[in-house]
Amino acid sequence: RRQKPSTPEHKRDFAAHGGALSMSHNDTRSFFNFSQLVLSVGNLKSPPVLKHSKITYFEVEILDVQSKKQICIVDKVPPSSTLLDVKHKFHKACPQWYPSRVGLQLERNGPYLKDSVNIQSLAVSSIITLYFTDLGQQVGWTTFFLAEYTGPLLIYLLFYIRLSTIYDQAESTKNFRHPVVHLACFCHCLHYIRHLLETLFVHKFSGGHTPLKNMIKGCAFHWGFTSWIAYYINHPRYTPPSFGHRQVSFAALAFLMCEAGNHFINVALAHQNHSGNKACFPSPTYNPFTWLFLLVSCPNYTYEVGSWISFTVMTQTLPVGIFAFLMVIQMSLWAQKKHKLYLKRFYPEVRRKAAMIPIIF
Repeated sequence: RRQKPSTPEHKRDFAAHGGALSMSHNDTRSFFNFSQLVLSVGNLKSPPVLKHSKITYFEVEILDVQSKKQICIVDKVPPSSTLLDVKHKFHKACPQWYPSRVGLQLERNGPYLKDSVNIQSLAVSSIITLYFTDLGQQVGWTTFFLAEYTGPLLIYLLFYIRLSTIYDQAESTKNFRHPVVHLACFCHCLHYIRHLLETLFVHKFSGGHTPLKNMIKGCAFHWGFTSWIAYYINHPRYTPPSFGHRQVSFAALAFLMCEAGNHFINVALAHQNHSGNKACFPSPTYNPFTWLFLLVSCPNYTYEVGSWISFTVMTQTLPVGIFAFLMVIQMSLWAQKKHKLYLKRFYPEVRRKAAMIPIIF
């Protein structure tokens, strides 16, 4: 027989026992919830904070060189960008000016900056101001030289076949051609074919582009002189050189040697540029044609001038002599300019050398 608990002490014991059971049950549930929280969170250790390097971007303000008015602002330019990258972004903002046509200067009367210049080297603050000049229509150097050398080759051949529109047909068939006329045609064609092949397969042009007006002037100079030279040499009344066969033979031999020397010098310079070894001045090799490096710093110009002087002696015509004289002046100016650059880079090796011709230049 069960007896109902009626005493107060028993009630207190029961209450205390029930309270302990409820507290134990709550602790179990709390521990279980805490365990679930830990499992859901994963690793309590906080993940490492990635440190991002601060990149400073530049803003390039481009002004017109004449009016000083702002054309556009090229923003968010990274420090590693070059001037060519800025020109491409400028072209996107102003499509009428493509990169090769854009000339940028730090000062209004200053020189044009090269495309390889790093933007960070120009920065004084976060804003860089550059002046814009429209360089006009541009052409590549390969196109420039192909047009300049193809014209003389074709023009000379037109005079050599003695077109009826140029010479009197009856007089052309009547007069006998001297062998030097055929030899001159061969040497002239050989000279320009060599230039064309070297333009395509040997030379590497670093400048990129040149104004179209320069190509027009170069073509007018070479094409015009070729027409004048070819007209006299291929004329039916052309007279051979004064000293005859001996003069022609020695001059032709000198011409061929200068052509070969010019080719081997250009190949040596191109090989040096392709290999990337520009720390020293080009040195002569086992090839005798490269030994001219011991005396002059620009032997390719020396051989070029030698070719035209030999051609003048071989044909003995005034137009060729005038053309050779102008070529000597032009080549000497180019050689002096290049010689100064060599003196800055290779002073100990170049200081005792002449620019183009020993003693004279």
